[in-house]
Amino acid sequence: MRLALGIRYNGQAYDGWQSQSSGRTVQDKLEKALSQFAAQRISTLCAGRTDAGVHALMQVIHFDTEVQREPFSWMRGTNRYLPDDIAVQWAHPVPAEFHCRASALARRYVYVLSQSPVRPSLDAGRVGWSMNLLDGDAMRAAAALLIGEHDFSSFRASACQARSPVKNLRRIEITRHGEGERCRWQFEFEADAFLHHMIRNLMGCLVRVGRGAESPEWIGEVLAARSRDAAAPTFSPDGLYFLGPLYDAKWGLPAEATFQAARAAYDDPP
Repeated sequence: MRLALGIRYNGQAYDGWQSQSSGRTVQDKLEKALSQFAAQRISTLCAGRTDAGVHALMQVIHFDTEVQREPFSWMRGTNRYLPDDIAVQWAHPVPAEFHCRASALARRYVYVLSQSPVRPSLDAGRVGWSMNLLDGDAMRAAAALLIGEHDFSSFRASACQARSPVKNLRRIEITRHGEGERCRWQFEFEADAFLHHMIRNLMGCLVRVGRGAESPEWIGEVLAARSRDAAAPTFSPDGLYFLGPLYDAKWGLPAEATFQAARAAYDDPP
């Protein structure tokens, strides 16, 4: 039987998603908990690897097992063995041809940024930070130049293992919450897939434009350069959240994981 699980986690305490010899990764903790619940070794694949310090609201994984349990039992039973900052949100049986990474039609991230003259304290590690006042209109104008299918080599980490730097960036939505020098910004990204550090590198450029160090047109020049040296430094991982992948409704996953439901929400917001 193949099962898909939706996972939520706070990434502050972990060395990213992917298993490492240190054992300090989300995958290591999840596979240990699954194996304890199933009383047999469980190996998982994920929809999108996250870096150290990056969080997830809906990481999707899948695995194969001969153990027969009800979906709610996989959720509750696995959570019993997980640390407090990782929790299974749902479990769903899927056909053998489902693959959490290859079957995804899109992926979404959000970056939460605190604009304040004082660094974060209570929410340290959960939000990024800018001490500078940011111009939302300038950042939106810059973001518009990134939409579509492009070679994103300028925003690609040197360690990226993607076969191609060409990705289709479908949406960047930038919203501000609050007024004055203290407020919170939210940057939501949707694409068919992302390169390693792509969003953090995009954030570095958008914030540079937002604080007036560059014009919105500059980000188009960075994109055209196809060189990492042309872009701003990689931004902090603290405020980055993996919102999750989106799938065809045929897989029967929860509505928040389906492309059609997400698309309808964007086209007809509440």
